[in-house]
Amino acid sequence: MSIDILMPALSPTMEEGTLAKWHVKVGDTVKAGDVIAEIETDKATMEVEAVDEGVVEAILVEAGTENVKVNALIAKLTGEGDSPAPAPKVEAPKAAAAAPVPAAAPAPAVPAPAAPVAADGSRVLASPLARRLASAAGLDLKALKGTGPHGRVVKSDVEAAKSGAPAAKAAPASAPAAVAPTAAAPRQIQSLEQMGIPAGSYDLVPLDGMRKTIARRMTESFRDVPHFPLTIDLEIDALLAARAKINSLLEKQGVKVSVNDIVIKAAAVALKQVPEANASYTPEGIAMHHHADIAVAVAVDGGLITPIIRKAETKGLAQISAEMKDLAQRAKDKKLKPEEFQGGTFSISNLGMFGIKSFASIINEPQGAIMSVGAGEQRPVVKNGEIKVATVMTVTLTCDHRVVDGSVGAKFLAAFKPLIEEPLTLIV
Repeated sequence: MSIDILMPALSPTMEEGTLAKWHVKVGDTVKAGDVIAEIETDKATMEVEAVDEGVVEAILVEAGTENVKVNALIAKLTGEGDSPAPAPKVEAPKAAAAAPVPAAAPAPAVPAPAAPVAADGSRVLASPLARRLASAAGLDLKALKGTGPHGRVVKSDVEAAKSGAPAAKAAPASAPAAVAPTAAAPRQIQSLEQMGIPAGSYDLVPLDGMRKTIARRMTESFRDVPHFPLTIDLEIDALLAARAKINSLLEKQGVKVSVNDIVIKAAAVALKQVPEANASYTPEGIAMHHHADIAVAVAVDGGLITPIIRKAETKGLAQISAEMKDLAQRAKDKKLKPEEFQGGTFSISNLGMFGIKSFASIINEPQGAIMSVGAGEQRPVVKNGEIKVATVMTVTLTCDHRVVDGSVGAKFLAAFKPLIEEPLTLIV
């Protein structure tokens, strides 16, 4: 019996990717857990592990193929104890290589077995994404009925179990194409020529996976999340002096703390002081997060990514600085693991190094808020009726009004302000 290998969804937002490299060839024997391929997504390059045992019968999508849709058929295995089917070995890969996503002519759906348990009763057939989601939700995969090929547990099965609803029936390979017409039709956009810009007067740079994902997610967030900004000015002369002292003490260790590192720590402490701001809206209720997992926007080629400092409230400035430098470098190299950029509870975007005075960021769902940090600059301030000069930094908190309303956002900023203006309060 042939076993289909489908293009995996390596993140909740992944829709397509590049099949960068195969680690196996036709005729190779693989075991569950063996690395069989490398997939490039909009965020990173990740290894794909086999979830079944068998012999590689056919490779249907060649290495280097771009825009391979999630759940597209990319290879076939011959199951344990079966003889490989000789016919597809030569012809099938060539036919499929020209159309990696055969949406127009789906194969008949294979009836799912009664239970998604391997013959030896010890292992459940499940996609990598389903395994991650089940683990995060504390679900036992053996208790779930799989609706994927050959009874494999897939994402929809786990989500159905989490919501208590029955799992959807298995869909044929062309399901993504069949679902598309029911989605909201995109608004019609005029071509540049229709808007008076002549052809040949510009160069068109194709959208890569990262830019497509950013465009889709930011459009959805700005359109669907009721949001509002809160802005305050912070005096940071004491912070700059404290940073200079800290760096002189850490110089021998090769650590150099940035203003952004201090902002991360202060935000984490403020979130623990005002836990209502460290929350996410869900249809089932408000998720109150146990830790401040701070996602920090990092500019990379083609867009940005938000690596996460986990449990930032528990870490010192030296550790935050070291982790941030490592995450930022690996983000630029596209070497982050999914868990290193997915699942933060709060985001920080800092454009101060570019001289931006103030701005308001778009919320990174499902987080309840994102803080935008501007440049520190000398400004006149009034103290005790006299005009003085101080180094002032403007920050703007964009809030999801469904979970972080005005009073909660104001409380957070009121807690954040003294932590920045009097940095010693970070250690008391």
